[in-house]
Amino acid sequence: MPNSPLPSGPTRASQSASPAPATRSNSQLVETVKENLLSCKMLLHCKRDELRKLWIEGIEHKHVLQLLDEIESIKQVPQRLETYMASKHYLHATDMLVTAVQSLEGPLLQVEGLGDLRLELHTKKLNIHLVLIDELHRHLYIKSTSRLGHKNRDKNAARLPGSMAKDASPIPVLDVGSLSTPRKLLDSSQFSTPGSSSVHELQQDIRDLNQSDLTEGDPEENSAEFMGILIRALAKLKKLPETIKAIMERLEPELKQIVKRSTTQIADHAYQRGENLAQESQPRLLLELLELLFDKFKAVAQAHSVVLTHLKHIGVQAQEEGIKLYEQADVSAKIQTVLQVLLMEYLDVKNSRSATEPSAQLSYASTGSEFAAFFAKKKPQRPKQSLFKFESSSHAISMSAYLREQRRELYSKSGELQGGADDNLIEGGEMKFVCKPGARNITVIFQPLLRFIKEIESNMGPGQAKQCQLQAFLTYYINDLFLNQVRTEINKEIEAVSKTADPLKILANADTMKVLGVQRPLLQSTVVVEKAIQDLMSLMQDLSAYSNQFLEMVCDKLKEYKEICNTAYRGIVQCEEKLTISASWAKDEDISRLLQSLPNWANMAQPRQTRQKREDEEDFTRAAFAKESEVLTGNLGDKLIPQNEILRDVSDLKALANLHESMEWLACRLKTFFVTLPHASNSQVVGESERSREQILQTLNDLSRGFQDIANRCLLVLHLEVRVHCFHYLIPLTKQGNYAIVANVESMDYDPLVVKLNKDISAIEEAMGAALQQHKFQYIFEGLGHLISCILINGAQYFKRISESGIKKMCRNIFVLQQNLTNITMSREADLDFARQYYEMLYNTADELLNLVVDQGVRYTELEYINALSLLHRSQTGVGDLSTQNIRLQRLKEIICEQAAIKQATKDKKITTV
Repeated sequence: MPNSPLPSGPTRASQSASPAPATRSNSQLVETVKENLLSCKMLLHCKRDELRKLWIEGIEHKHVLQLLDEIESIKQVPQRLETYMASKHYLHATDMLVTAVQSLEGPLLQVEGLGDLRLELHTKKLNIHLVLIDELHRHLYIKSTSRLGHKNRDKNAARLPGSMAKDASPIPVLDVGSLSTPRKLLDSSQFSTPGSSSVHELQQDIRDLNQSDLTEGDPEENSAEFMGILIRALAKLKKLPETIKAIMERLEPELKQIVKRSTTQIADHAYQRGENLAQESQPRLLLELLELLFDKFKAVAQAHSVVLTHLKHIGVQAQEEGIKLYEQADVSAKIQTVLQVLLMEYLDVKNSRSATEPSAQLSYASTGSEFAAFFAKKKPQRPKQSLFKFESSSHAISMSAYLREQRRELYSKSGELQGGADDNLIEGGEMKFVCKPGARNITVIFQPLLRFIKEIESNMGPGQAKQCQLQAFLTYYINDLFLNQVRTEINKEIEAVSKTADPLKILANADTMKVLGVQRPLLQSTVVVEKAIQDLMSLMQDLSAYSNQFLEMVCDKLKEYKEICNTAYRGIVQCEEKLTISASWAKDEDISRLLQSLPNWANMAQPRQTRQKREDEEDFTRAAFAKESEVLTGNLGDKLIPQNEILRDVSDLKALANLHESMEWLACRLKTFFVTLPHASNSQVVGESERSREQILQTLNDLSRGFQDIANRCLLVLHLEVRVHCFHYLIPLTKQGNYAIVANVESMDYDPLVVKLNKDISAIEEAMGAALQQHKFQYIFEGLGHLISCILINGAQYFKRISESGIKKMCRNIFVLQQNLTNITMSREADLDFARQYYEMLYNTADELLNLVVDQGVRYTELEYINALSLLHRSQTGVGDLSTQNIRLQRLKEIICEQAAIKQATKDKKITTV
């Protein structure tokens, strides 16, 4: 369009002086511009199609450049993905992979050159969630428990400060930062294209490409946040259902792997302390294992709670309400299941240990040739003895340490510990153990297990069961299995020593007596019962929640043993359903109460060395002996005692002595046990069928008194039996003996009954000296001389006649009895001097006897003087008729009365003088 030239400055200035011409000029100028614009518009309208084409081409070129940029960026995705995965920036990797796949399946779907890349990235998208799930499990079960090995080791070091380690190399504690991802999906062959650069160059390229994408520091430093990143990445991949399914499926196997790793760790700790598990059964190591597992399982449960929190948060954000999450209770249930299986193995619930032992018998499935070969004669083989072993050599020790290091290296790389030939564990079929399986292992682990169960139950929700699975198993095991097994074991031990032909004659050996610190033999059955009761008391300490059950068991065993002892006692003292005289007297409450009220019984209960000395002790004791002799003589009278009413076999008396010592020792031990009884556990629930603790303790006290009563009865029987023997031999001597004899050699021998009595007393003394303590031995034989003296003096009334030779023979009998008793009691036995002087008094005539009473005073009772005077009347000639004899008897009574009056007057005079 032609342009009209504008007027120059000077021209315009010169024209401004006239307003009209200037206005016209401006109007013309505007018109000219308007015409020019209309002309341009017309020309542009004619070029419209060409301009539109150029604009579209510009847009297309711009889009092509954008696509080329995207293609160039997507080509770098495998390298960048590999770098992100290697540096564990999984959320960046997931976002990039999901975006790349969406681009390849969206805008770049028609780009044929990206087909291989599309397939590669699609495959990686399908598999990357497996890597993320593995990483999640690594943090759930390995990272969460990685530092707990140190704590356990430090705890063991505190328990055993002086133990020397065989292997100075440190115990491996899992370094999760150095662990590689288990899946092969992370290998460079999976995430790199052919001809890719090295990892270092790749990281440099990525750093140059997108430096802001990578955060500084270790992404795994905070495990909780890292697990949250993994959950978000899995949510991006829409793989949360598969993740939850994998968590539930792998929960139990992962927990079992923790058990295996912990078992090997405990074995390594023990090895460093110099312990050999195969040779030493140490339930303490099981306690260490469980404490370590409790800590690890708590850490695992805490990690699962973190995962569940993230899952719930992600689910709410993504509004994915269809996803069914697992619960913390599911984790707790699996932990309890794994622990229950472990406890069943260590407690040997199935008795698999005894079942797997090889049997010496042939099985029924054996063939005929095998059966014949079993009984065929075999050439004796020389035993092969090793000349030497290398197990303690420096090479073997270093090799063992090397193998352990190899296993630890494997542990640090894969998180798994596989046992080897040197793992110091006890073989047990599919499992390996840190100690020998057995029911008694429960005593070591019960209290920690109970605390763990309480923690579980305190964390249970209100809608869940009141009792957890592990508590139900523990209750079932103890009530239905362990208590029955303990009862069976104790029954076997007691029956082995009590169900014999003569249980009262099987004594504990010398070594056992030395260990128990006893001076006299005890029954083997009593020692076994005491050991069983001690074992039950120990179980009460360990399993305090079940103390009433154990107390009931103690009651049952003591009742059974008390019945066994009573049966054995009756087997000795009972003949043809009739008790011996000594046993019937001991059973008589009046006689037994009287004997136990006498001072010699109290003196027996309190040994001479410890009791205070009485000034009139001798007279006091003599009065007690006199009272006892009076009671026994009056109770028996002049009845002859048949042989079947006495215990003639000294071994029976020894058995009673052993029973006495055993029952008294057991009663004393029981009192000691009951004093140290633990208080009832608050956790124990007493059912309606169970007796209260006070009733049980009352029963136990009654049983303790019952054993003491048996001991007292046995001692009374022994005390009385020796005296019954005296009656058995001495009453026939006076009633049937012939002492009106003429002096000759044969007639002057000791009476055969006296010889037999001395023989019996000596045999009893020998048996009692070995079986009873000294103060009890003294109780049996002290006072025996007084009783013999009373029997012989009272027996004077039964002699028909007696001659001087008979008197001499009688004195010889008394002397030999006195000599024997003196050797036993180590005392003079003056009471027998009294009896001898009584018979020596018969050397006098009847009138001389009266004068002797006047001269010497009254030394015997009126009845004894009357018996002596009557015997002289029967034995001597020239004693007068019956009236003369009666006069002498009357005179004797008068003399005795006069002597008694003089004695009383003298006594009163002494009192007045004082």
